[in-house]
Amino acid sequence: MTDPTPTDAPETDEELTDAPSADAAVESSVEEPAEAGDATEAADADEPAASSDEPEAAADDEAEPAEDAVDAEDLLEEVAAPKVESPFDRPGRWYVVHTQSGYEKKVKQNLEARTSSMNMEERIHEVVIPMEDVVELTKAGQKKVVQKKMFPGYLLVRCELDDDSWYVIRNTPGVTGFVGQGAKPSPLPRKDVESFLAVSTETPEEVAHRAKPRLEYEMGETVRVKEGPFADFSGQIIEINEDQLKLKVLVNIFGRETPVELEFSKVAKL
Repeated sequence: MTDPTPTDAPETDEELTDAPSADAAVESSVEEPAEAGDATEAADADEPAASSDEPEAAADDEAEPAEDAVDAEDLLEEVAAPKVESPFDRPGRWYVVHTQSGYEKKVKQNLEARTSSMNMEERIHEVVIPMEDVVELTKAGQKKVVQKKMFPGYLLVRCELDDDSWYVIRNTPGVTGFVGQGAKPSPLPRKDVESFLAVSTETPEEVAHRAKPRLEYEMGETVRVKEGPFADFSGQIIEINEDQLKLKVLVNIFGRETPVELEFSKVAKL
């Protein structure tokens, strides 16, 4: 009995030679990673060129904040020192109104009440008592910043002046008239408005440091001594010492005029 020939076995030598050998397959598998390695090396060779550009871009980015810092400082300066609005640029014109001296505040209240009750808000906009910061001396000789009327007996009124607004203002109790040439009121020029009403950005401490003491006394003026051995004596000022804040007063003692040196705080106006 003969053995059956397997159908899967190659019948010829050619078929045996055409089949790839195991060694050839191994060699091909070894060569492919080598090609992949070459591609990786090529990619790695290109990367340094790209990375070499990145430090320059980073340097540019680091240089930009310096410009931004300058802009930020400029912005802070603008915020710290805002532009002050000029009162001259507000609607209407500014006029000077004469009042009874010592009643400026009351007249201001009367005029504002009449403006509201007569529905004149669109033509009479603002009533101001001009004030100024001055430095006075206390009894202890210390400087103190106080506000005083710049022009006692006067008000500044911002309005659209016509017959109706003139009538309301002129007939307010305490108002004695407008200031101007002839019968026609004259509006204030820009220079005067900004001088009288300019908004000060200084603090009271800065004003006290900048301003000189307000001299309540003048040469040749007669004053009364308030305290000390010459209390209630009167005399004429013959010398003013601003640096030491003292006065030299010519006081009549036993029929003889004698110069006496006194501090500002120890005398008073007559």
